[in-house]
Amino acid sequence: MADFDLVIRNGTVVTAEHTFDADIAISDGLIVALGKFTGTGDREIDATSKLVLPGGIDSHTHIEQLSAAGVMNADDFHSATVSAAFGGTTTTISFAAQHRGMQIPQVVAEYHERAAPKAVIDYAFHLIVADPTPETLADHLPSAIEGGVASLKLYMTYDRLMVDDRQILEVLTVARSHGALTMVHAENHGMIGWMSDRVVGDGNTLPRYHAVCHTRGAEAEAIHRLIALSELADAPVLIVHVSTPEGIDQIRQARARGLKVYGETCPQYLFLTSDDLDRGGLDGAMFCCSPPPRDAVSQEACWEGLLDGTLQVYSSDHAPFRFDASGKLPNGAQTTFKEIANGVPGLELRLPMLYTEGVGSGRLTPNQFVDITSTQHARIYGLYPKKGTIAVGSDADLAIWDPERELEITHDMIHDNVGYTPYAGRRLRGWPDTVLSRGDVIIDDGVLHAERGRGRFLHRGGLASAIPLGRDVPEIRQMGAWGTPLRR
Repeated sequence: MADFDLVIRNGTVVTAEHTFDADIAISDGLIVALGKFTGTGDREIDATSKLVLPGGIDSHTHIEQLSAAGVMNADDFHSATVSAAFGGTTTTISFAAQHRGMQIPQVVAEYHERAAPKAVIDYAFHLIVADPTPETLADHLPSAIEGGVASLKLYMTYDRLMVDDRQILEVLTVARSHGALTMVHAENHGMIGWMSDRVVGDGNTLPRYHAVCHTRGAEAEAIHRLIALSELADAPVLIVHVSTPEGIDQIRQARARGLKVYGETCPQYLFLTSDDLDRGGLDGAMFCCSPPPRDAVSQEACWEGLLDGTLQVYSSDHAPFRFDASGKLPNGAQTTFKEIANGVPGLELRLPMLYTEGVGSGRLTPNQFVDITSTQHARIYGLYPKKGTIAVGSDADLAIWDPERELEITHDMIHDNVGYTPYAGRRLRGWPDTVLSRGDVIIDDGVLHAERGRGRFLHRGGLASAIPLGRDVPEIRQMGAWGTPLRR
């Protein structure tokens, strides 16, 4: 009789802190032993010449979500989580979206109903708050947080989603009181609208003008204003999909003052530019997202932000819309840049692209790669050490990487339901051949072995233990992504 359910032999284990050779024993979905041991498994995997990493955590995904414009994402919780698994991601955190007039208890219940029968990996929710009524603030948000949805998202732009400064302060106050983290899409709505009206009025409607109208200054101003609101409320904020040097500098300065400000960037800001929106006809619509891709200088600033700890997490912002009238192009060939569904797919390629361009180029160590793709997500969003690391007692969420495997990205290799990838034609080196979720081998040599509905909802309590919530706690020190103390 075997001692363990599964043993992974001869691999090189990589965590955010350490790299070491070890065998990994798994029973009942948990890691139960690390090192060299004589016990055997019912199944054994030889990971010679492979890297064994914590499964990726993608904390910014839009799955089976109806947009404010009434367009449904191309992916449901089955196609999205299958795609995630093939790319080495074993946990997703997606958005349960409240639109104006909707009650939050109903919103959360509907997303549970969508995810539970379909997800093949574990999942959690953030809650988009677009209608912070007195009832929402007093009753519904505290109940949602108690129910395990311990992170909220606000928009500073989009006509049907945006909240004003006073509403931001109200939500921040509730979040602080109940130990939740608030994420914010920070762009100046007035600046974007003013530019867009004039550009369209002059007859300029092609996708390239989307990047023109979402100016760098719109991001920097909104981040600056949000930081001031966060400081007044003394509540932590995480600014999503940061894309500009100016925005990154605002976060860097706030963190240097000891403020609880966190940042995220995404593949589109490391690997795409505004030139991609300037393709023939409407082809540039495949690259339209908000904020838009910028330029080479901005790409370098995002890399530097990840390296120095200004930006703690790298997420996909997977926002899947098909390239037709059901998604990107609601008015067909007459669709203007203002009407294009915002967002690009990226869930499956998030990790392999960063591994290729980060670890493969020497920009990132394998430990840094693990930190910004898994460990920091787990720490910030209240999942650590259950997720995000390889340790005795942690869930056996693992990705066994072949660092030498080479392939070219094509549209038809991706397992989502979008029909295209903005990264087609790029060469990759490094790919997860085998992926485990709670000890189950769910991907093995390009084959899915996971039933619909095997994924579990991850109940996250208040995040006070993970994120400092008050300046009156003297022992608190804000830490950079690699453990470097930031001076107050």
